[in-house]
Amino acid sequence: MTSQDTTAAVLRAEVLTEAVKYVERFTGQLVVVKIGGATLTDPVTADELLSDIAMIHSLGMKPVVVHGGGPQITEWTERLGLEAVFSNGHRVTDAATLELVRMVLVGKINRDIVAGIGRHGAVALGLSGEDGGLLRVVPRNPDLGYVGDVTEVNSSLIQRLLDEDLVPVIATIGVDGSGQPHNVNADLGGAAVAVALGAQKLIYMTDVDGLLGDAGDPSSLISEIGIPGLKSLLEMGAVTEGMIPKVEGCMAAIAGGVRSAHILNGGMRHALLVELLSDKGVGTMVLREATT
Repeated sequence: MTSQDTTAAVLRAEVLTEAVKYVERFTGQLVVVKIGGATLTDPVTADELLSDIAMIHSLGMKPVVVHGGGPQITEWTERLGLEAVFSNGHRVTDAATLELVRMVLVGKINRDIVAGIGRHGAVALGLSGEDGGLLRVVPRNPDLGYVGDVTEVNSSLIQRLLDEDLVPVIATIGVDGSGQPHNVNADLGGAAVAVALGAQKLIYMTDVDGLLGDAGDPSSLISEIGIPGLKSLLEMGAVTEGMIPKVEGCMAAIAGGVRSAHILNGGMRHALLVELLSDKGVGTMVLREATT
């Protein structure tokens, strides 16, 4: 064995030693992974992410997947000649748009995620928030149409699936008291699920590297931040558009007892594994109070 081979072998051993430490720490722990639609647009990185979810399941963690599908919904909206309108990161959802959202989220994206996880050796089961009253909602704002805020999660249904060693995959459509379906922002829906299940972590897989101190400066990535820091970013206007629900979701999750929330770039190879199984991690980690 050459010295170069020896060095490579030592590095691999160090990586494995580091990973084992975190596997032992998180075995049996519940992790909610929210997958944004933008993360699924590249089939190669999307498949790697689903492989990583199957892997953490095989390592003894309990992943629950919550997903959106914004770009895919917008694509079909335009194909059908409808107009995509947003307000503070929320899609304005009239009756026609709601039917489209249900078809894309439940009929297409949910099926693809379930199949992808299955290809990598874990058994996933797809759900809509309409199933079994999984996500109960109230209308968020009349100006947004059929957009709901989650008020109750049927956590016992999800727990039964976890007890059967399944990976639940949840499309964020909820129902109100009359049974009327509503579009649910997946970032906020993911936070509600994480709180209801008492998750250890809530992880947002998105199309940005994390939170920036200066929205126009990629080098200003914030690796760790507490709730006071998040509030300051919102007040300064440093968080805009689609990042607003993610920050709101992080704050709601931490306030509800989730240990940490993370915003990662799902386009980065194996970002989920690096975040969970290494000392350094990637992206932005949100805690109740920053430690650095």
